[in-house]
Amino acid sequence: MNATETHAPHKRERRKQDRPGELLEAALDLFVEKGFAATRVEEVAARAGVSKGTLFLYFPSKEELFKAVIMENVARPVAEGISEAESFEGSSGDLLEWMMLEWWRRYGATKASGISKLMMSEAGNFPALADFFRNTVIEPSHALVRFILQRGIDRGEFRAMDIHAVIHSVISPLIFLVMEKHALGACGQSPHALVPETFLSNHADLLVRGLKPETP
Repeated sequence: MNATETHAPHKRERRKQDRPGELLEAALDLFVEKGFAATRVEEVAARAGVSKGTLFLYFPSKEELFKAVIMENVARPVAEGISEAESFEGSSGDLLEWMMLEWWRRYGATKASGISKLMMSEAGNFPALADFFRNTVIEPSHALVRFILQRGIDRGEFRAMDIHAVIHSVISPLIFLVMEKHALGACGQSPHALVPETFLSNHADLLVRGLKPETP
C-alpha cells in the first residue's frame, strides 16, 4: 500500500465529511421550491439520502438548518465582497459597478437568490429568522455600499450625499431583479426580459453620473 492509499480517507469517512454540504444543498433546493414553513426536515433528509436523525446530528432544528443555508449561500458572498472591495484599486464608480455585477454573478444569478423572495413573503411569520437575516445579510450589505459611497466622497469622486438614502437607491434594483426572476421570470422567458448585467451596468452608470461633484 503506497502513502497516498495510506492517508486517503475511506469512502465512509468522505461521505460523513460531505454530509453537512449535502444537507445544505438539499435544504436550499427545498426552501426555494416550497418556502420555509412548507419544507419539512424529513424531506430535506430524504433528498440528501440520510435519515432525519442524521440531519439532527448536524442541525438541531429546521431553524438552525435555515440559518446555516443563509450563512453559506447569502452571507458568505457578502463577506467576500466586503473583503475584496477594501482592496479594490480602481475608481469608486468602477467599484460600485463591480459590486453590483458581482452581486448578480455570485448570488442573483444562482438559485440561492430565491432566499430573498422567501424572506419577503415569510418574514412576518418568523420574526426571529427575519432578525437573523437582517443582521447577517442586510446590515453587512448596507455596510458594503456605505463603504463604497464614503470612499467616493473621501476621494472627491462623489459629492456629499445622504448616504443612508443612496444605499437604498443602489440596492433596490438588485432586489427588483431577484423578485422579477423568481416571480414573472419563473413563468417563462419573456421577449422583453431584462438582461441583468446590462441593466445593472446602466443603473450603475446613472448612479455614478448623479453622484459626481457639481461643477462650478
